Amino acid sequence: MNSAIIAFFGILAVSLASAQTQDRVVALLRDDRVDQGDGNFNYAFAADNGLEMEVVGAPGAEGAVGMRGFYVLPLESGGVARVEFVADAAGFQPSSDILPTPHPLPEHVFELLEIAEEFRRQGVQFDNQGRRLN
Repeated sequence: MNSAIIAFFGILAVSLASAQTQDRVVALLRDDRVDQGDGNFNYAFAADNGLEMEVVGAPGAEGAVGMRGFYVLPLESGGVARVEFVADAAGFQPSSDILPTPHPLPEHVFELLEIAEEFRRQGVQFDNQGRRLN
């Protein structure tokens, strides 16, 4: 639950800072919170500046809490960005079109990986300097 709370207050802080620099008060349009006391919870909020967040949490393995949800951020270009996420024992896992992705690997890298796999199948070994031992 800590990562969601941190994300919530981070988004809220950015929102309020942005609103203060524009001499504008941000109004909450929605503020729903349910905590069942057994580790199950959900909350949702929306503000008139375009910020929105919804999270559902449930007890996970070994007392950890797993969460699933999304948040929406207004973009300077006028649109909005939606980030969906899962937070569980594997960590915070966001998914969105606005998140950076690694560059695709060049074709020759795949060829080199195939060569390395063939060497492993043949039992070829190398020292820590990259010299072939057998």
